[in-house]
Amino acid sequence: MPLRNKIRSRPAPDRLSPQSRSTTPVTDSPWGPARLALTAFFAVDGFLFAAWVVRIPDVRSQVNASHSDLGLALLCLSIGAVITMPLVGRLCLRYGSRPITVGSLALLSVAVLLPAHAHSVTALGGVLLLFGAGYGGANVAMNSAAVDLVAQLRRPVMPSFHAGYSFGGLLGTGVSGLLAGPLSTAWALALSGALGAAVTIGAGIVLMRSPAAPLVAPERASSSAGSSGAADPAGSSAAAGSGTAGTGAGAGRRHVRLLVLLLGVTALCTAYGEGAIADWTTLHLTDDVHATAAVAATGYGAYAFAMAGGRVGGTWLSIRLGQNRLMLLGGLTAAAGMLVAALAPVVPLAICGFVLAGLGLANLFPLAIARAGAAGGPQGVALASSLGYGGMLIGPVVIGFLADAAGLPIALTTVAVAATAAALLPLAVARRA
Repeated sequence: MPLRNKIRSRPAPDRLSPQSRSTTPVTDSPWGPARLALTAFFAVDGFLFAAWVVRIPDVRSQVNASHSDLGLALLCLSIGAVITMPLVGRLCLRYGSRPITVGSLALLSVAVLLPAHAHSVTALGGVLLLFGAGYGGANVAMNSAAVDLVAQLRRPVMPSFHAGYSFGGLLGTGVSGLLAGPLSTAWALALSGALGAAVTIGAGIVLMRSPAAPLVAPERASSSAGSSGAADPAGSSAAAGSGTAGTGAGAGRRHVRLLVLLLGVTALCTAYGEGAIADWTTLHLTDDVHATAAVAATGYGAYAFAMAGGRVGGTWLSIRLGQNRLMLLGGLTAAAGMLVAALAPVVPLAICGFVLAGLGLANLFPLAIARAGAAGGPQGVALASSLGYGGMLIGPVVIGFLADAAGLPIALTTVAVAATAAALLPLAVARRA
């Protein structure tokens, strides 16, 4: 069912956030200031994360970390993100997602400077906890604000925000790679942080001054309670009516949690593939398909551009096909592409497979997060994002263990299995909605 049919046009009065208590009329402009500002936030989030990733080898040498030490330090980044996500979901409900978005990106812009000044593994782990908190908080807050804006625009534009993240990441990778020679790690990350702060201030002013979007609150519990409360038109027994309403609300909340959980698992399966492809593509192309290092890097770049391009067209496809059909076709396309990429004996065919995988995976995660937010509000976004982030973490690890046991090509076929699951789970959500 399309997202616009799943969102109430007006939230219940007791669930309004400070930002949604506004009498400003809803705009119908598809590319208004709020959407442009929020897209800028997604882009700078991807840019800052890529700027850090490019400098990981330099920071590793700086702190004299072994592979295992570096792995533990990187785990601190994930811990910071996972711990922060549920908290930020509650803050978005209380204060509104827009100010929390601005605050999270400001924290991330500062935190990206700190790894360059760590001189021990322990210190690096500490600053990465802060970096992870900013990154995880920004992702929940931005997606929550995007869900509200989708409701305001009444268009399924969530993929366009994630396209901004993808292009920001590509830009961050390219710029940071060019600056790797002439600039030290400290200066490169400082400039990245300064750019992040400038965008945060400029886009934040625009976003906060834009007409407020209605908060998308969990609709099932409210609607169930409302319908239960109206079940006794004569009003003969207030106590019985109250008990029925409470039962209906409880059942509604459980239903919402189930829907959000299914969508979170969809995000997990998608992110499993994204993490595995990001970490293992170049190694697979060089070791198993015998590509040169330059061609292998081109292969991953083709995948990344395919994903970004697929997200650019995601809104148009969502409107034409519907979200369930788009997610089904995307998951199956990604599964087929990964089978080709993993098992192809020649380089061109393997790269074509990765391109198909990028196109197929492009809109699965954004749409899963959007639908989780429509069903469960900011806390739904937090739960689905946490599950998705978990998938990105476990993907490379699982692939590594399977590669040792059965070879990397066979291990990469598990991405096809996960993509198939991501294609089918939204159908289960649609049947329960």
